[in-house]
Amino acid sequence: MPFYEREEKILRLLAADEVISVEEIAKRLYISKPTVRRDLDKLSKKGLIARTHGGATLIKKAADATIPFALREQEQNSAKAIMASKAVQFIKDGDTVMLDGSTSAFAIVPLLAEFKNLIVITSSAKSAFVLGQMGIKNICTGGHMVNKSLSYVGEDAVRTVNSYNADVVFFSCRGVSPDGFLTDNSIEENLLRKAMIKKARKAVFLCDQSKFDKTYLNNLCHISEIDAILSDGKLPETLAQYMGDI
Repeated sequence: MPFYEREEKILRLLAADEVISVEEIAKRLYISKPTVRRDLDKLSKKGLIARTHGGATLIKKAADATIPFALREQEQNSAKAIMASKAVQFIKDGDTVMLDGSTSAFAIVPLLAEFKNLIVITSSAKSAFVLGQMGIKNICTGGHMVNKSLSYVGEDAVRTVNSYNADVVFFSCRGVSPDGFLTDNSIEENLLRKAMIKKARKAVFLCDQSKFDKTYLNNLCHISEIDAILSDGKLPETLAQYMGDI
């Protein structure tokens, strides 16, 4: 098993257990303790974990750091399934659909198999790969890959998005401030999302309840500027005032 696979598995274990021992990691991944120690040293140097006596724990990232895809994919899995089931109601056969690099948007991908003649434009390398396996025509933005999120950003990615028009875009971000601003730590990913929103006829925001009343570094847009919000529950009254509760 190569390191990048072990890295993802170790991060998944830590996302679930928060603190885990070298012995437990070795047991669950069927690898030696020396290998685990070397892997933990590498992850520590990347700033993803903190070493503890006999093990490791996740650490909070700096404001402008990107959260690894493996960790974000673990967060609010049931909520993402609920939002994905709602999202397909905005899609019809023959549509052109945009997906950002979020794990919430990725959760929609398996449900696209029920539609005919879709074209999907995405900044997510993982989404593009799975769509290809499913036989769904897709266009990947390309650009500069953010390795931790497996998504593309930068001028090339924005240029690709600006070359197309979509019926609907599904996107997410890290939080929604109490006064209704969609916020994220990644300025580059927000710039790409802004381009997607501009080039899509409908903009649908995927937001599980854990993101409400959370404010991060960069503002994407205001909640009143999008067409719909899909969540796993009701919108807070402070946000529902800006648009109909979906």
